[in-house]
Amino acid sequence: MRAEDVQAKRFSPVRFREGYDTDDVDAFLTRVQAAMTADDEGRAGATDVRPEDVVNARFTPTKFREGYHQDEVDDFLDEIVADLRRRGL
Repeated sequence: MRAEDVQAKRFSPVRFREGYDTDDVDAFLTRVQAAMTADDEGRAGATDVRPEDVVNARFTPTKFREGYHQDEVDDFLDEIVADLRRRGL
C-alpha cells in the first residue's frame, strides 16, 4: 500500500443508518498518509501512527446525517494495520 492509496480511497456514503463521521475519518487517514509518506522517504521516527493507533481508532457515529459506510472503513483500516506491521512501524 502506498500513501497515495490512502489519499485516493473513497467510501460509500450512508444516511439514515449508522455511519462514521466523515471529518473524523478523513482527519485520521490524513495522519496515516503522512506516516506512510515519512516512512517511504526514510524519515525514521517521523511517523506518529502505529498499528495499535489504527486498531484503537474510534470515530463519531452518524445516523441522521451523512457518514461513511462503517464496514468499508473498518475493512480499509484492517488493510492499513497489516501494511504498517509489514513496514515494521
